[in-house]
Amino acid sequence: MKPVSALLAQRRNAGLWHTTPDATVFDALHVLAKHEVGALVVMEGDRLAGVFSERDYTRKVALLGKNSKAMQVAEIMTAHVITVTPNTPTHDCMALMSQKRIRHLPVVDNGKVVGMLSIRDLMDDIIADHEKTIEQLTTYIQS
Repeated sequence: MKPVSALLAQRRNAGLWHTTPDATVFDALHVLAKHEVGALVVMEGDRLAGVFSERDYTRKVALLGKNSKAMQVAEIMTAHVITVTPNTPTHDCMALMSQKRIRHLPVVDNGKVVGMLSIRDLMDDIIADHEKTIEQLTTYIQS
């Protein structure tokens, strides 16, 4: 099983998109849309303060009829964040996401946020591994 660091290294879009706790929810939504991602790390200086996701917005703003231009990210972000390290096996990440019912995992190395892993990243990796295995088995059978 490959470590998270290998998955992050092969990513096409290697940016770490973030916002701050004092940003408006509306501004954070613009960052999500601009970069076509489902979640942002919330940074207070160099410190991970939380995660802001589409799910936070839909459940804590839209469904409650609140105003995203008047609310700050700090009011609705997930503050108790589950993180992994670059050495965490991707299989463990998938199990953690499933158990905790989360879709994004910040990757932290010695207290510094170095990436964000999504469930899509893990699924794409699993599919690529399965396709490689099928190709190898097909080649074996045909030889």
